[in-house]
Amino acid sequence: MTSSNISTHQLSRISELVSALMGLHFPEGRYIDLERGIESASIDFGFDNNIEEFIKWLTSAALTKSHIETLASHLTVGETFFFREKRSFDVLEREILPGLIQSKDGGEKRLRIWSAGCSTGEEPYSIAILLNRMIPDLKDWNITILATDINSRVLKKASEGVYTDWSFRDTPPWIKEGYFKKIKEGVYEILPQFRKMVSFEYLNLAEDVYPTLLNNTNAIDLIFCRNVLMYFSTDTAKKSVNGFYKSLVDGGWLLLGPTDAMKPLSPEFVTVNFDNITLYRKDTKKTQAIEDLRQAIIPSYVQPGAEPYQHLPLAPAPGTVPAYPQEAGVEKTEAGQDLYMEAKEMLELGRYREAIEKLTGLPVKDPKIISLLAKAYANQGRLEDALNWCKKAISVDTVNAGHYYLLATILQEQGQAEEAVKSLKKALYIDHNFVLAYFVLGNIMQRQGEMKLSRKYLKNALDLLSSYRPEEVLPESDGITAERLSEIITSMI
Repeated sequence: MTSSNISTHQLSRISELVSALMGLHFPEGRYIDLERGIESASIDFGFDNNIEEFIKWLTSAALTKSHIETLASHLTVGETFFFREKRSFDVLEREILPGLIQSKDGGEKRLRIWSAGCSTGEEPYSIAILLNRMIPDLKDWNITILATDINSRVLKKASEGVYTDWSFRDTPPWIKEGYFKKIKEGVYEILPQFRKMVSFEYLNLAEDVYPTLLNNTNAIDLIFCRNVLMYFSTDTAKKSVNGFYKSLVDGGWLLLGPTDAMKPLSPEFVTVNFDNITLYRKDTKKTQAIEDLRQAIIPSYVQPGAEPYQHLPLAPAPGTVPAYPQEAGVEKTEAGQDLYMEAKEMLELGRYREAIEKLTGLPVKDPKIISLLAKAYANQGRLEDALNWCKKAISVDTVNAGHYYLLATILQEQGQAEEAVKSLKKALYIDHNFVLAYFVLGNIMQRQGEMKLSRKYLKNALDLLSSYRPEEVLPESDGITAERLSEIITSMI
């Protein structure tokens, strides 16, 4: 039931628009919530007391990223608090994080966590607090906690890290006492060392590309996306879950809210239950074994003439570059090209271990094969291996700007910002029109507080983007269009 201000027909059109722009799903039963949000938004957009004109404009204008952010702030609810759904955090502390920490302890001490739909920041800060409790040598680790949301207003509040007593309901007193500074009665600010552990970024789960090195959504060990998918249409929920699968390393985990799990999930996830808390694990070996069994039971699924699945050599141990047979020209054979294309397809599907295994069956002389290996290792979180292969690609093809760009993104993930800058400048020396190199340089300079230099690089990128068609996908971007990158840069400068 709605008021007389907005007709059911108008709300239906707005619902379709909102679904297309943000993935938010407002069925007829939630029209009253949609109407309330639209009426509130109309004032922000300057259409005071003229809801009809606002609706006409909204359904006909070419909305920018800024418009979508403002609209989202009126349609999304940021209701959260510290250590919300405590049983999930208990399972995380007891069952999930110990295994992840142990698996990293012998090699790269690197852990990457993504809070998707982070709202005002209580969830990612809770994760930071938990990691501080569980990892005694935290200072020796490279910890990434990425927190994203479509609502720029809640992101601003989250980045400030200031909360009232309401955010600590059902939270033990030691949380406030040990990790926050009291500003005034009933108001607390998270301590700087924990605020620095979290990076807050705008990301539209319905529209943006992930995983990609550009927005730091690759090689993730654990994704929180709780009480978000429940607001999405079925198609948008499927798209998001597929993106999460690709963003995770093999063995990575997806944690959803209880109502989110009612949405259809990718069959490639393995469901694991801990004390009635359901989590989803990316386990490509188990997924492949299930697929092999299915193929054996239902042979009609196999295409006529198709070869049975062949187990290729296992991927090399972390930090090593394997030796390959050196027969000249083998990589150019039809069989070699088939394996390369299969590996590329595996990479696009997020099955990075299998992509690596496909490529380990080839004599690596072709820089495109070496580059693909570097990307596969980077997306699997094996940065030392990715670095080795990227350097090998550069040694084979010294004038390929894309190799230096990939090297820079890997160095940046390792925390080697200065070396990343040098590599990006080499990429620009080779290709003066490399848009993404300017963009990443602008990002690095912004993080270092070099705002004037950051603006210069970002402006260069924006100028170059004007020569692209809006829908054109940018080289080396993992699928980001010129229009989307233009919107991101405009919002930054």
